Amino acid sequence: MALDHRKKDILKVIVDDYIETAEPVGSKYLVSKYHLPVSSATVRNTMSELEQQGYLEQPHTSSGRVPSDKGYREYVENLMQVEWLPPAEAKGIRMALTEQVNEISTLLRRASGVLSETTGYLSVALPPQAQGSQLLQVKLLMIEPGRALIVVVLSAGQVKDRIVRIPDLLSAEDLLKISQAIEANLAGMKLKDITFVAVQSALQGTSLPEPLLNQIMYEAYTAIKQSDNLDSYLNGMPNLFAHPEFQDISRARNVVDKLSQEGLLFGLLDQQWETEQAARQLPQSPAGDPPENQTRRRFGQTEAGGTDCKPCRYMIRIGQELQSEGLEDCSFVTTTYTLPGKLMGFIGVLGPMRMNYSRVISHISFVRQTMDDLIARSARLNRDSHNREQ
Repeated sequence: MALDHRKKDILKVIVDDYIETAEPVGSKYLVSKYHLPVSSATVRNTMSELEQQGYLEQPHTSSGRVPSDKGYREYVENLMQVEWLPPAEAKGIRMALTEQVNEISTLLRRASGVLSETTGYLSVALPPQAQGSQLLQVKLLMIEPGRALIVVVLSAGQVKDRIVRIPDLLSAEDLLKISQAIEANLAGMKLKDITFVAVQSALQGTSLPEPLLNQIMYEAYTAIKQSDNLDSYLNGMPNLFAHPEFQDISRARNVVDKLSQEGLLFGLLDQQWETEQAARQLPQSPAGDPPENQTRRRFGQTEAGGTDCKPCRYMIRIGQELQSEGLEDCSFVTTTYTLPGKLMGFIGVLGPMRMNYSRVISHISFVRQTMDDLIARSARLNRDSHNREQ
């Protein structure tokens, strides 16, 4: 049953106040602080009804109420007001992300750091989902006889390199021929489609002896296939434990242990990837339906604006929705950053359920839009460079 206006108003001020103070909220306190145009008895009765409906909880018999998972969900979907970033703060974030960024890994490290610093919570960033990435360039550069640097550039803007052993007889000119042969035959192919046989075929046209080619062929193939390994960027763990919810040592340890589990964050973020992929298969929305409503219906999400920021999709998972023992007291806000027309990687902010959702959403939306712009620009520069070399 939908909440009436009074219940919505009272639930909103309870959540807003609890986000600010971390203290259970009582009826007399609400009436006094927020100058509500009703008596404390009316507020108390309304709070009791909200508790019965599952929107509020009473942690102790004599204390006030606090929002439940359901209460927070109602708040973020229907009651929350997302404020735009002040121009000065938006400018600072843009400068921090833009300065001397020429690799996606550098951009992700900065984005994670910026989100952690500006929200006061833990932040995470993951590189692009490389399953759909294409090989753009492969460079083999001589370091010294017997050692070379292999640089792999993907269409997503990722750059991976590794130092490898090579036959001492291979020269810098030989490495250039190998690079050119691989690029001429494999550039534009999806990583998942590049096999060892494909690399072998690409090098058949070179005039190098087979014994010399065999070792470098394997190293090139390995470098290409391992370029889709994902590294996560995590910032702000101390921020998380500065909040009252995690002052309890056992509770804090549970969170640390959970976040330390290999693959946990990847799994949580993959849920959003699967959701967005599934949403692309849904039927078209009714004619005349605004795009923001289409997105909200498809993803169960809310739209956020911001200074120079287009609306962007994000997912909010609250408490039990994370389906992860040890994170029941947390919320996780995530979004995807993209290249034009392609779903890419993820950024997210994890904090207590009492997190300032409005602030988190305004910041993650602006950071995401700035990343989109920078990644698209980087991809254009890489393509232009590749075309000039050809």
